Amino acid sequence: MTRSTKRAAHPRKYWSGKVTKESDALDLEPGVFAEEDPDRIAASLKRSADRSKRRKADAFQSAMSMLNFYINRAGRNLPAERKHILSRAKDALRRRFGRE
Repeated sequence: MTRSTKRAAHPRKYWSGKVTKESDALDLEPGVFAEEDPDRIAASLKRSADRSKRRKADAFQSAMSMLNFYINRAGRNLPAERKHILSRAKDALRRRFGRE
């Protein structure tokens, strides 16, 4: 079996994807990080953080941590425009929590 065949037979499983989908701190709305509008991303993260009963930190810290986690794990694979949208979502999240 060649190396490429082995890879196709056993797709890689990334723990970071699982964290984003099954976080113990927040129940994220599906597709939240695929949104094009930074305000909608921030609103969704705020809703998720405010509703969560399992988070260990305050709502702002939990929401911002999840956003940073997503940005950091995407790393080099994140297109510049997407990174810019997510960076603006951080600013929007700070405004929504009154932390400008």
